[in-house]
Amino acid sequence: MADGEVTVKELVDAMAAFVEERDWQQFHAPKNLAMGIVIEAGELMEHFQWISEAESGALADDAEQMGAIKEEVADVLCYVLAIAERMGIDLSDAFYEKMKRNELKYPAEKYRGRYKL
Repeated sequence: MADGEVTVKELVDAMAAFVEERDWQQFHAPKNLAMGIVIEAGELMEHFQWISEAESGALADDAEQMGAIKEEVADVLCYVLAIAERMGIDLSDAFYEKMKRNELKYPAEKYRGRYKL
């Protein structure tokens, strides 16, 4: 399914069903899920280690590399969905609340084209 065809709730529910079918809730303490996010993010970073910014952008044209990168991104997402479900976090609400705080913290008129003042 493409991004425009599925809701975040459907993704959370799919992850929860996957976990339930395997009786893995017992292993899904928030601590473990948070660690899983970091571990999978580290595996994602390995694909970009030791290469330049230009080389990292060029990976999008390498089907084999993109397959591996896509898998690591999905692994990170799985853990994010699992911790959201476990902790009762509505990801859409959390995202939009964070974006509102970011808009106040980083007004476009001051930060356009720069990451710090």
